[in-house]
Amino acid sequence: MKVSRLNSKKLAQRIVDTLDDLKGQSIRCINVKKLTEITDYMVITTGRSNTHTKALADAVVNRLKKSGEKIVGIEGRLQSEWILVDAGDIVVHIMVAPVRTLYNLEDLWGFNIVPGKATETRSSS
Repeated sequence: MKVSRLNSKKLAQRIVDTLDDLKGQSIRCINVKKLTEITDYMVITTGRSNTHTKALADAVVNRLKKSGEKIVGIEGRLQSEWILVDAGDIVVHIMVAPVRTLYNLEDLWGFNIVPGKATETRSSS
C-alpha cells in the first residue's frame, strides 16, 4: 500500500533513527517486499516498559506526521505491551521484552537475522 511521499527505504531509516534516538532496544528493520504485498519494511523494536513503548510509538507517529507522511493506523496503544504503527509502506512493531520473546516475529516470518548486516537489518542495544 503506497501512502508514503518518501521511498520506503528512506522512510524506514527515519523510523529506525527515531527509535534509536529514544533508546529503543534490539531494533530490526526487515525488507519484506518479496514476502508480502501488505508492506515493504517491518521495523521491530523493544521498549523497556509500557511507558517507554508508548513514548517510542508517539515519537514515530510525530516524526512521520512532521515529514508529511500518513498514518494508516495505530493499534495497542492502550495497553502498550505491543503497539503497531502502520505507515503503509512500513509497519512498526514496538513491544515490551516478554511480548517480543513470546511472539518472536523474526522467527515467525522465517528470518535468520545476523545483527549488523547491511542497512536492511539494524541492531541497537
